[in-house]
Amino acid sequence: MSNNTKNDIEILEAPYKLPEGWKWVRLGDCAKTISKGTTPKGGKDTYIKNGINYLRIENLMDNGSIDLSNIAHITKEQHEGFLKRSILEAGDLLISIAGTLGRVGFVKESDLPMNTNQAIAFVRLYKDLFDNMYLKYAIESPFVSNELIAKTKVTSIPNLTLEIISNCLIPLPPTLEEQQRIVNRIESMFAKLDEAKEKAQNVVDCFETRKAAILHQAFTDNLTAKWRKENGVSDDSWEEKSIGNCGSVFGGGTPSTSHREYWENGNIPWITSKDMKFDLIEDSELHVNMNGIENSSAKYIDKPAVLFVMRSGILRRTFPVCMVKKEFTVNQDLKALVPNDSVILEYLFYACKSNERKILDTCMKSGTTVESINSDSLFNFMIKVPSLSEQQEIVRILDTVLEKERTAKSAAEQVLERIELLKKSILARAFRGEF
Repeated sequence: MSNNTKNDIEILEAPYKLPEGWKWVRLGDCAKTISKGTTPKGGKDTYIKNGINYLRIENLMDNGSIDLSNIAHITKEQHEGFLKRSILEAGDLLISIAGTLGRVGFVKESDLPMNTNQAIAFVRLYKDLFDNMYLKYAIESPFVSNELIAKTKVTSIPNLTLEIISNCLIPLPPTLEEQQRIVNRIESMFAKLDEAKEKAQNVVDCFETRKAAILHQAFTDNLTAKWRKENGVSDDSWEEKSIGNCGSVFGGGTPSTSHREYWENGNIPWITSKDMKFDLIEDSELHVNMNGIENSSAKYIDKPAVLFVMRSGILRRTFPVCMVKKEFTVNQDLKALVPNDSVILEYLFYACKSNERKILDTCMKSGTTVESINSDSLFNFMIKVPSLSEQQEIVRILDTVLEKERTAKSAAEQVLERIELLKKSILARAFRGEF
């Protein structure tokens, strides 16, 4: 280790006061080598099916582990030749320095042999003086990580230079044993938090699955079987109707943006696929006035409706269906269906949501540049429709049950946020010498 940097730090004002015996060091003073990888000649076209593991940013996980499931591979000749400078070793500390910044991990023996690209820096520590997990947690601590992000070089892709990494200040206790004791304390506390995190994450992850199961039960007439018995309603009273026969369909349009008078002081929501984020749309990003609607193919709709996205790049993953209960218009990528007297708005919405996957499978157009839904297929799609009174009961039950599920999900998300804040607090205390 060089004494020059140590003297420099003694001259500088310390970021904060450390306990007696601790000192500030630069990460470069902790390492035999700080370097980064490069791209093999020929780029990704040179990747092979089996060979030397080649680390990219997507393989370095938030928890510091390396995901080998989609790892790229290079030849042994590239590894030991052109890319020799970036051959990784067990224990090397890894820091993402391009695009996604400050993600920290380290190389395990089981990851080898491995090389890396230019988006990841590797730090080869003096192992007899520094614990790699101590340095990992130190870099993830609020002060150090914030300092690194603050010094980011902003180009087309945000990046950290090797100089910034090397000059990064690290709070260091007096002995290797003390580093290891602090690591053990952090990991003991993190282990308890991770147990709680796993349970909360499971609630969040399973929300859509539980929601789909609840909707499926509702529209296979099981949800209201007891209600029908109590109200003397026949079990075969449900009928099948096409979505189109449940109401009136309205298309959309876009008032000319070259006519400012169509948009100025607009108070009518002009709904696009970007607004289709919630079950009920309360407002939209853009608004148009009546003059704009009357001078375009857009339709003014002043009745509650169910909205469908008919064309969007997200359609292969999901089929957005929403409700709107105020005056509105839509653009040409959406269709609106105003329910008739035979169906309740919320029932129609839930019925369409319960069939989301089937609608995608049967109504998606093939061979189009942008994913789109065939209008005839959608509005000919059959759904089950009970009496209005049973529809009301189904909506009541679904509103109640799904609100409980949303509340549970929201609570779990808040737990996850608190856990992350607690982890940051633990790291902040640890690297102020409070453990």
